[in-house]
Amino acid sequence: MSRARLAAIAGLLLTLGVSLADAQPRRDSELGDKQRDLRETQRRLSEERAKAADAKRREAGVLSDLEATEKRLGDKRRQIAVLAGRMKRAEGHIGELEREIAGLHDRRAMQEEALARRLRALYKLEVQGGALLWLLAGQDPVGQAVQLRHLAALAAVDARLIREYRVSSDGLAERKDKLEARRRELVGLRAEAEEERAEADREAGHRQALLARVRDERAYHERMVGELTEAARRLEAFVRDLQEKQRQRVARVPPPSRSRPGPPGEELGTGFARLRGRLVWPVDGRVVGEYGAQVHPRFGTKTFRHGVDIGVPEGTKITAVAPGQVLYTGWFRGYGNLIILDHGGEYYTLYGHAAEIRVAEGEDVKQGQVIGAVGDTGSLEGARLYFEVRHQGRPQDPTQWLQPRG
Repeated sequence: MSRARLAAIAGLLLTLGVSLADAQPRRDSELGDKQRDLRETQRRLSEERAKAADAKRREAGVLSDLEATEKRLGDKRRQIAVLAGRMKRAEGHIGELEREIAGLHDRRAMQEEALARRLRALYKLEVQGGALLWLLAGQDPVGQAVQLRHLAALAAVDARLIREYRVSSDGLAERKDKLEARRRELVGLRAEAEEERAEADREAGHRQALLARVRDERAYHERMVGELTEAARRLEAFVRDLQEKQRQRVARVPPPSRSRPGPPGEELGTGFARLRGRLVWPVDGRVVGEYGAQVHPRFGTKTFRHGVDIGVPEGTKITAVAPGQVLYTGWFRGYGNLIILDHGGEYYTLYGHAAEIRVAEGEDVKQGQVIGAVGDTGSLEGARLYFEVRHQGRPQDPTQWLQPRG
């Protein structure tokens, strides 16, 4: 091979080597950029997922937070009521002990006066020479025998007085010990009640702050609207499920004989349908939240209320609007303490936001019977009764069923 060709090849190889050397860093740089881009994309994706998860937790947490707070608040209120009962009993016992101590003081004072008289009499007798000299002073044996019996009777009386005095003193000391123990117990109960009240106040403050955010902040309000809409769907599905279970139970029950009345649901079906426009009100109040489509005056959000809110003071008695059977009692998210009555013929009434429930599932109730008390459980607007009428699982306008107000 000629020197010219070798020089050309060497030059070509040198050029190629330089080109390859220049290309390698570029490829490494491009690969590094892509890896950094990938890591940045993954980081952003992870952050977005975390934000989405946090948002989902917060969106699903308003009602659950409210529910948890209300349950804790309810527990605190019940504990306060229990402590109040214990304090009342302790105060009553203290009053009884104080009266017993006063009586024992009076009794012991009289016993002390009687013992003092006997001591004065014995002292006078001792000054005169003593009981033996007095007894032997007489010459008549019969008289001496009588005097001896008299002295023995007096000695027995004195012994009884001393025993009674000791019993009174021991009883007085015992009751004073009990009184002191009861007073210490009362002090402890009062301190415990104050602590429970402080915790209840904190829970109530947390609840008020949450409700204030729902009222004042659009994000919280819209979140709550979504959750309440979902709660309404869950309630509708729940009622339909209860209805299906009730159908299956009725199907398994053999038909009643002519001589015996049927189960409550059978008698009530057509009866309830005839009560349209004539149902007694479950509470004596006025409608403060109407049935149907609602538009929030501030945020413009649209919702649909399947029942009515009736405004009454907390603690107002809730009565059954018609005879029926208690189908469900318990807490239902978005409605608080809820009572569902089955009136037969696939007619149901629902009573929500109750402070307490006074009936049990499966219990037959009469029209006008007290089934609970009004509260603010699950309510965003304070104490009120939420009332629904449903037929075959579908909500009806309750105002078309209730007696018109004059």
